Amino acid sequence: MFKVSVIIPCYNHEKFIGRCLRSILDQSLNKKQYEVIVVDDGSSDNSSKVMKTFGNLIKIITNKKNKGLPHSLNTGIRSSKSKYIVRLDSDDYVNRDFLSFLLQYIEQNSNTIDAVACDYLVVNDQEEVLRRENCEKKPIGCGIIFKTSHLIKLGLYNESFLLKEEVELRKRYEQNYKISRLQLPLYRYRRHEKNITNNKKKLKKFTKLLKRK
Repeated sequence: MFKVSVIIPCYNHEKFIGRCLRSILDQSLNKKQYEVIVVDDGSSDNSSKVMKTFGNLIKIITNKKNKGLPHSLNTGIRSSKSKYIVRLDSDDYVNRDFLSFLLQYIEQNSNTIDAVACDYLVVNDQEEVLRRENCEKKPIGCGIIFKTSHLIKLGLYNESFLLKEEVELRKRYEQNYKISRLQLPLYRYRRHEKNITNNKKKLKKFTKLLKRK
C-alpha cells in the first residue's frame, strides 16, 4: 500500500502532460511510497499517447467522454487506497522534494495538522518565474496534501462546480479541518492562454454560486 496517491486530471494537455509526469516521477521520495494516477478526461489530442510512453510507472484511467474536472478528480481519489491524496494539474509541475517535504511535514505533525499546502511559483509557457505566491493569501487547488479519509467524509469534490471546484471544496474542508502552510515554493503553477481559470465569464458564474452557499 502506498502512502500517497498523486491525482492528475488531464484534458487536452499534450503540450504539458509529459513535463508534469517527469517532474512527479523524479521525486526524492522513495517510489515505493507513492503512486501516480492520471485520469484522461476524454482528451481529443495526443495526451493519451504521451501518457502511455510512461508505461507502468503511472496508472491511467480513461473517461470515454469528457465529464469535467471535478468528476475526474473524484474518479482518481476513489481509485486510491493511500492514506494521503495530492492533486497535481496536468499543465503544472513540481520541485523534486515536493512530495518528500509535504509528507514529512504532515506526518511529523499529524496530531495537530489536518492538511498541508506549500507556496508556489507562477511560471509562463517558457517556465520563466513570474512571481512567488503565498498559498494562504492566494490559495490554489493543487500543492496540498490531504488525508484521504477527510475528503471521503466530506463527499469529495462537488461535481456541479465545473469551475471553482477547489474553492468550493476548500470552503467545506475548512469548516471542519485546518490547512497549514509550508513556506517553501515547491509547486510550479503555469499560466497560459488555455488556462481554464482564464475563462472570466464562466468564473463569474461559479463565483456567484459559491456566494450563495
